[in-house]
Amino acid sequence: MRGYCAPVRESEVELLCSQLASYYVFPDVAEDITKVLRARLAEGAYSDVDDEGFAERVTADLQSVNGDKHLRLLYSHDEVPETGQESAWDPVAYRREAELDAFGITKVERLKGNVGLLNLRLLHDAEIATPAVTAAMNLIAHTDALIIDLRDNGGGDPNTVALICSYLFDERVHLNDIYNRPDDTTEQYWTLPHVPGPRFGGEKPIFVLTSNRTFSGAEELSYNLQQNKRATLIGETTRGGAHPGDRYRVGPHLKSSIPNGRAINPISGTNWEAVGVVPHVEVPADEAFDVAYKKALEHVLTLGHDGPRRTIAEAAEAVLNG
Repeated sequence: MRGYCAPVRESEVELLCSQLASYYVFPDVAEDITKVLRARLAEGAYSDVDDEGFAERVTADLQSVNGDKHLRLLYSHDEVPETGQESAWDPVAYRREAELDAFGITKVERLKGNVGLLNLRLLHDAEIATPAVTAAMNLIAHTDALIIDLRDNGGGDPNTVALICSYLFDERVHLNDIYNRPDDTTEQYWTLPHVPGPRFGGEKPIFVLTSNRTFSGAEELSYNLQQNKRATLIGETTRGGAHPGDRYRVGPHLKSSIPNGRAINPISGTNWEAVGVVPHVEVPADEAFDVAYKKALEHVLTLGHDGPRRTIAEAAEAVLNG
């Protein structure tokens, strides 16, 4: 079994405990978690598994105290490099991964009836994803309604959330704050005053699709739009993770994911941690698109049937009747 021997497990657990003490957003909770990990180590709970099994057991124990789904020990098939820095972040590997993932944009499409569809699997860092996100938002700018599918979105960069939101409002909007424990600072996130190309704007209807897999940054996007009464959320209550963080090397094939911050919405004063984002229209996730598309097409038909709108209205009616 790769990676197992008792002294190594002890050193790995102690390193993880040190990382929790230094970075975890709630220091008092970190103390409770370290007690659990050390007790489990003493019981021999980690003594008979390889790295992958060790990561699974430790993750369960990490989350047993307060249920923080961002708090994990991750197994990596590829070796985690020793960079000499605290963070295990590899920007070169990450950029390549984002490029191969089309920067998280699974689909951008103009559906029949002039309804826009934007399917996002991840919200990759704005530093590298901005050109792709801009292109997608420009393509759907002149549709009459927009469906944003976040049902399989695992989260990402709050700056990318702010970029997307910037195309969906007419005025500058305060979206979110994130408190960072290591720096003891709070950063505000606002829509951008200027964006490349046309905006979708702040008046046309938006429907956001959610599931119990929607997580982290995707939940922030949903929550931002919901709190600002800018979108109708359709689907399932989301997974419930509002604590962003970083990753740190624990072993050759192990790295920790430790939340060092927490989101604070400027309207609600709180966030979606542990409770998830509750949609306006609760339906099974696999039915959410049909419900949203029907609502979007019904809106399209209120815009008229004359001139260039005639073919759009006919297409909308054909889909609704079909």
